[in-house]
Amino acid sequence: MNTNQTSPESASSDAVEWTVEQLYAGERIDKFITEALEEDVSRTQVQQWVKDGHIHVNGKAIKPNYKLSEHDVIALQIPEPQGVELLAENIPLNVVYEDSDVIVINKQRGLVVHPAPGHSSGTLVNALMYHCKDLSGINGELRPGIVHRIDKDTSGLIMSAKNDKAHASLAEQLKDHSVNRKYIALVHGHIQHDQGTIDAPIGRDSHDRKMYAVTEKNSKHAVTHFVVMERFGDFTLVELKLETGRTHQIRVHMKFIGHPLVGDPMYGKSKGMLMNGQALHAAVLGFKHPRSGDWLQFEAPIPDDMNELLNTIRIR
Repeated sequence: MNTNQTSPESASSDAVEWTVEQLYAGERIDKFITEALEEDVSRTQVQQWVKDGHIHVNGKAIKPNYKLSEHDVIALQIPEPQGVELLAENIPLNVVYEDSDVIVINKQRGLVVHPAPGHSSGTLVNALMYHCKDLSGINGELRPGIVHRIDKDTSGLIMSAKNDKAHASLAEQLKDHSVNRKYIALVHGHIQHDQGTIDAPIGRDSHDRKMYAVTEKNSKHAVTHFVVMERFGDFTLVELKLETGRTHQIRVHMKFIGHPLVGDPMYGKSKGMLMNGQALHAAVLGFKHPRSGDWLQFEAPIPDDMNELLNTIRIR
């Protein structure tokens, strides 16, 4: 499956396009799109989008039971949710830094960053709305203040913008790779080299459209640097620095070199010791303050659950 997704700041909705590969020929379009979208979207919702004219195949309107052919070009214009009311929720937050422009949170494992269609509560955004009076609106109704994301089951540092000017500045720093982002991960296997760089493009996995993989086909440039911190026989603790920020980048890259993350439910299945989510922590976050230009850098210690796992491995 070939995918191209854009979300310009000025757009009122997300535009997504797929070119159908032979693997999916004969599949119903509503099933295909439901499984292709990362957000929690129901098949009923996709069928309604078809009826409302938000989905076209080869430039033409189709029915919800349309069956795909190889090389079909699917175009989806995801409409802004109508009547969605995001509620502020008193969800505990570990605030590392806050001023009138930006807030930095040490996110707990298990907390989703932002709502998605059909899932509008229990997220970091809901918590921020309770904690902050203002959040930037650049990313739309469901993602106020959100400049970047970390996965639900990844813990650690994430920054959010309180106004549009701050949002634009932080987004530009992410785009030009000047933000300092370092992660700590526990991976399977004994990494022999003390340090290294993984320079391998990432795109959708052609066999599972919810996953990503290293591929040359319809992919994006992705670079991850790693340094070994400690070795434990069949496990290695590494520090990873992101040069780019692709979806699931660390998880995909470490699997690619044969060292998937411990506890990763998608990229490290049935690989021995598990924890509740992948053993991945966003430990360092540094950026220029959007107003003053001063360099700010924060560090978050490894969370208790990951520390407990490390201690268990050390005494084995």
